[in-house]
Amino acid sequence: MSFALKENKSIGEKYYYGKHKSGLDVYVFPKDMGTSYAAFATKFGSVDSVFTTDGRKVTLPDGVAHFLEHKMFENSDGRDTFELYAKTGASANAYTSNNRTVYLFSAADNIYESLEILLGFVTDPYFTKETIAKEQGIIGQEIKMYDDNPDWQLYFGMLEGLYSNNPVKIDIAGTVETIAQITPDTLFDAYNTFYNLDNMVLVISGKVTPEDVEKVCDKVLKYKKAPVTERIYPKEQHGVNKEIVTKKMQVAMPMFSVGIKDNNCPLSGRELGKKRAAYGILMDMMFSKSAPFYTRLMDEGLIDSGFSFAYEGHETFGYAELSGNSNEPRRVYEEIKKEISFYKQNGLDKESFERIKRANYAHLLRMFNSTDDIANEMVSAVFDGLDILDYPEICASVTFDDVTKLLEENFSHLTLSEIYPISTEEN
Repeated sequence: MSFALKENKSIGEKYYYGKHKSGLDVYVFPKDMGTSYAAFATKFGSVDSVFTTDGRKVTLPDGVAHFLEHKMFENSDGRDTFELYAKTGASANAYTSNNRTVYLFSAADNIYESLEILLGFVTDPYFTKETIAKEQGIIGQEIKMYDDNPDWQLYFGMLEGLYSNNPVKIDIAGTVETIAQITPDTLFDAYNTFYNLDNMVLVISGKVTPEDVEKVCDKVLKYKKAPVTERIYPKEQHGVNKEIVTKKMQVAMPMFSVGIKDNNCPLSGRELGKKRAAYGILMDMMFSKSAPFYTRLMDEGLIDSGFSFAYEGHETFGYAELSGNSNEPRRVYEEIKKEISFYKQNGLDKESFERIKRANYAHLLRMFNSTDDIANEMVSAVFDGLDILDYPEICASVTFDDVTKLLEENFSHLTLSEIYPISTEEN
């Protein structure tokens, strides 16, 4: 394969891109750092449960993407993948999100040997009824642990409040009941549809060269015709599903998560990138530690230093979240609504916008100082139709009018997820 150089001279960063003969998109990001990092990812996550493959409709049980991630580390010859990595000195892991599954490693030495392991086990599936049954027990225990995890339950309570139909509201791991339905045929349906190399990407950052990465790809990867696939997502209503979701758990003090639904989906490419940048600036303007809201609620004892916020936006869903601890979650919820209403009525401060935009731009550039940040952000960007070397320009292109319009159009549908301690009488 021939590699094309993509460079952003204004920030001094570059990478090489090539389309391997197997169909895999390969991104090589040279960085003179002590640790190299590789991510081999498929655009397949928990929301991709209904689809057609070569004209046949498939409906997967909840939790298949996560289950498949666990199963991929097993090999038909009985070798343990982590033991193979131990011999090269690499640290390996994987994760499943709503819209992707990523297999990764970091290493200081033996980079190409570790890369061969990575490409090898992910492209060699091995599923049997016996090993699936064993994994069902293991993941079943993991699910029960998350059932008792207040942060996890708070987060999915927020998603349950926001969404009526979008599968983003469903726990990534599924339930004990849904994973019990998984068979070898289930996993092969998912694997053959989404683990084809045309639906995958390899990103490697560190002391690596495109030529040496290509040699490993040539050694391990084989072309296989990709199926014709269409993902099917249910139609989502405009408003929220439930305004308030309340649970009681073993917590020291009440917890809250306020979700703000982004109804302007789907988006992809630069349009999505610009929206993320605009959300980041707007949320900082209203709720950061330098904003009046934070100071006022801290002074009143309504929130503590654990208060945080973020925006999550992809092709099929988007939401802002504000979360933390408070003895009065519903009062915090009302204060958030009042703050949004205040800015809608009185307008945003342009000086604050310019200051925060510059700070966010500087924060964005720090991403390029980490090989793992580069690789993970590149994976996310590629699947969303973006290029991380365009991020700085996209951030710089956000205007005061952009964030004002965002506030007017997208901050109307809110939900509150709250968790209260179980009283001694209830124990």
